[in-house]
Amino acid sequence: MTQVDFYVLGGQQINDQWLFACRLSEKAARQGKQILLQVDDAQQAQQLSELLWCHREGAFVPHALSNDNQAPADVDISIGWSTDPGHQHDVLINLSSKLPDFFSRFHRLVEVVVQHDRVLDYTRNHYKFLKDRGYPVTHTDMRLR
Repeated sequence: MTQVDFYVLGGQQINDQWLFACRLSEKAARQGKQILLQVDDAQQAQQLSELLWCHREGAFVPHALSNDNQAPADVDISIGWSTDPGHQHDVLINLSSKLPDFFSRFHRLVEVVVQHDRVLDYTRNHYKFLKDRGYPVTHTDMRLR
């Protein structure tokens, strides 16, 4: 069963959510995991791609845009916005307002929560959906660190 982790941040901007996702995906890739960063559309995918290259000084995070099975399987980090993530990944970092239908194909699902009204609304819905279906959900409050 997919392990679900919610990380609650103190930041209030979407950029705070994305920066955390960049750091988390970089760390997971160093651990040998394959990661899919899921966003809402191609425009967001391009913006996140650019952020992965510059989220910190000296950042070099190899990744590929993926849409409908088009990402190469030899890249550890993919950014997707479609309904089919293609090859198998270990970790899904969901930055989309929707909970993808395919989330249960992953070993781990990560939701990053920031103090932004829209994000709070959809991540609450994701949390309720997952808890109601019996998924093991952990909650890490990063504001306390």
